[in-house]
Amino acid sequence: MAEQPFKIAVPDEELDLLRRKLDLVRFPDELEDAGWDYGAPLDDVKKLVARWKNGYDWRRHEAELNELPQFTRDIEVDGFGTLNIHYLHQKSTEAHAIPLLFVHGWPGGFFEARKILPLLTSTVPEQPTFHVVVLGLPGYGFSEAPRKKEFGISQFAEVGCKLMTALGYEQFGNGLVAVSWCVSDESSALIVVTQGGDWGHTITRRMARLYGGKHVKAWHTNMPLADPPRLMSDPILAIKHTLHTSTPYSPYNEAERKRLERGEQFAAVGRGYYLEQSTQPQTLGYSLADSPVGLLAWIYEKMVNWSDHYAWDDDEVLTWISIYWFSRAGPAASLRIYYETRVLGGRNNQPKVIGVPMGVAYFPGEPVVTPKSWMHTVGEVKFCTEHPSGGHFAAYEQPEELVTALRKMFGKGGPAFGVVPGKTGYAG
Repeated sequence: MAEQPFKIAVPDEELDLLRRKLDLVRFPDELEDAGWDYGAPLDDVKKLVARWKNGYDWRRHEAELNELPQFTRDIEVDGFGTLNIHYLHQKSTEAHAIPLLFVHGWPGGFFEARKILPLLTSTVPEQPTFHVVVLGLPGYGFSEAPRKKEFGISQFAEVGCKLMTALGYEQFGNGLVAVSWCVSDESSALIVVTQGGDWGHTITRRMARLYGGKHVKAWHTNMPLADPPRLMSDPILAIKHTLHTSTPYSPYNEAERKRLERGEQFAAVGRGYYLEQSTQPQTLGYSLADSPVGLLAWIYEKMVNWSDHYAWDDDEVLTWISIYWFSRAGPAASLRIYYETRVLGGRNNQPKVIGVPMGVAYFPGEPVVTPKSWMHTVGEVKFCTEHPSGGHFAAYEQPEELVTALRKMFGKGGPAFGVVPGKTGYAG
């Protein structure tokens, strides 16, 4: 369980292989007026590939990433053996800082937190500060991937819990839970809160549901996601929802109607990736593992479509994709969470989380978000913010906005102030 400092060091032969594969690329044809309607445009991909081949300097960006406080640690997962997990860990100078675990999703990774890390750990007068741990999910980036089937949401939660236990956080913030197999002494049981989007939302929701109240003290998500209301469980809300297309009788305001319309459009034309990754991830994995251009197009499409007009720099995109290309297990490993969750259940259809304050942040570019009234079927919503810009990758697109929301939720006057005993985030 010993912590080991980690630096990214891609072998020269891997860089040479990438260059050779880029030299052999064969591009598809494209309709003259295709634009983004058919997927990532040919001109965009050609430009990125040309930059990747001639001009992009992985070693420079590798060195920048290595300025992050990176570590690895072996974590034993019940029934799955030991996995070597990669993570970031940066402490605030304030002794009473709130320990926080950031949980990413797909197609993101530990690097999504590089902008919020210095913001959350900085000391600002009259604002709470945090100790931050960023979990690299198993199978992503430089974390080892599971080797057996049925590694589902509960196992991801277990990894996070055991990581925080190993780091000595008997009381910690935004991100994980404590369970009986995490601690041996009841007097030192973990006390936690969580923050996550995408799969981070699902993982932290599972933790709050299973271990809420005693161990999980609060959770926050930037991907407000809930199932449509049902007649059996929420009859009034379900009946109101049937009227949402009738403007005079709609229970939703204009912003919520736009979110529903965006979600309906995404379900119609943007969900193909989910169906493939949740049913035949291995088949898709051959293309992503063998073709850097295929991987680039597959993820670049999501980076653009799921963000809120974020001005992606070419090198930002290529660094993002390169981490997937050079990842420890290869890009196919990151897809399997979709398959396992479909088979085992757990994405939605979970009971409401009771007794744990919940915070939600709405960013307008998120492809699928649900009305505030739906979120009350997920958990006890005590804090909600709406932001003028930002999308699926909120921590990367709008780091200041997300950090401000967290500070308000856990600061003085916020609904989660003092939920972690002795860890208010304030001096003294």
